[in-house]
Amino acid sequence: MYYGNQKFMVAGMSKSGESSARFLLERGAEVYIYDDVVSDNIKSVMDSLVSYGAHPVTAETYERTVNLCDILVLSPGIPIDNPLPVAFRKQGKAIIGEEELGALYLRATAIAVTGTNGKSTTVSMFDCVLQACGKKSTACGNIGKPLVSEVENLGFGDFAVIEISSFQLETLSSLRPHVAVITNVAEDHLNRHYNMENYIFLKSKLLRNMRESEYAVLNYDDEIVRGFARLTKAKPVFFSMQGKIDGAYYEDGAVWFSGEKYFDTADMTLKGAHNISNALACVAAAHVLGLEKRMVAQAICSFKGISHRIETVREVNGVTYIDDSKGTNIDASVNAVKSMNKPTVILLGGKDKGYDYVPLFEALKSSKVIHAVIYGENRFKMLNAAVKSGFITFSLCSEFNTAVRLAEFIAKPGQCVLLSPASSSFDSFSNYEERGDAFKKLVDEIDEIA
Repeated sequence: MYYGNQKFMVAGMSKSGESSARFLLERGAEVYIYDDVVSDNIKSVMDSLVSYGAHPVTAETYERTVNLCDILVLSPGIPIDNPLPVAFRKQGKAIIGEEELGALYLRATAIAVTGTNGKSTTVSMFDCVLQACGKKSTACGNIGKPLVSEVENLGFGDFAVIEISSFQLETLSSLRPHVAVITNVAEDHLNRHYNMENYIFLKSKLLRNMRESEYAVLNYDDEIVRGFARLTKAKPVFFSMQGKIDGAYYEDGAVWFSGEKYFDTADMTLKGAHNISNALACVAAAHVLGLEKRMVAQAICSFKGISHRIETVREVNGVTYIDDSKGTNIDASVNAVKSMNKPTVILLGGKDKGYDYVPLFEALKSSKVIHAVIYGENRFKMLNAAVKSGFITFSLCSEFNTAVRLAEFIAKPGQCVLLSPASSSFDSFSNYEERGDAFKKLVDEIDEIA
């Protein structure tokens, strides 16, 4: 793509929007920047971009800019049915996302990971595997570092391990990963995608461009994901927690690939069945890349996990506080609860994503959870689901800070407090990281009882 005679409108001044604008400005493009929510941080970002030559767009100049620009670069936080992309589409103009922009420029081998849960852990774990095997690798995408900000640093012999969300898949069409990993598909983001059919279609898009020489690493235990093998030309490589298959599998307390043992799961630093599943995906990807088995096993077993994913924050007054702010859907929160081995007070709530929460509370009834503190914008919907399911040991409050303090008073020595909200953070926070950091701060402020 030649940027010198192109006019781009970059919408959304989050990390991905800022990176896209800088990338385009550095290549001589004419760039217009817009965000309909201008906080102090967003204003600072926009002021910085203006100093580099970007043109700020306001609500008053919005329509004129749509007519002027050739291409819309849409941040993942803005839905594809927002009036702005609709206006571009009506004029037959291109709409791309930051990852699409990065994909057009990417020279490194792409290892792309999507799925409802396990994406970030799998990406981080496999990035560690590659580095342990002596490869230059970067974990990027939805995990925090925009792809477009990393492409210049990666050459033809390097690897980009890219986390891709369903939001990003709305505007991604050019990426052709050498290995695509799909961890699972469970109900998520239905407030954005309307129904499961749309959500499933978006997840399958990752495989669309792949050829016979490439590999699709798929969760055999997930019927939807297993079925994706029929939608791609890539070679399917399966992984399974449920039994021996031709691929990566869990058996007799160990991880195997086609009859060859990699390691005992007792040696893994990360615990829980969901993390074994993530490890299986990494073993499958490592095998097709021909990586040395001993180094792969060592890297996976020593991997300590990611921030805000079942992360122990502190033990104080005999209570262990665990941050799983990344648990933004029912499936993730149920997995977090399954990893608890002590009586647990769980913090639930936030912004609704379109779920029926009855299955969540049904699962809690047979778990280590002894009490739920329900808070946030969707608290009354969760309350109704709890009552409907017969889960009656709960408290209700509106504010996050109050919920954490309430959990502190409810939990007794020898128990846990688990933040795993089964909801997005956008009712009170910019993202799940900010919510997790707020939780850690509140926990750090708890006084020791002499």
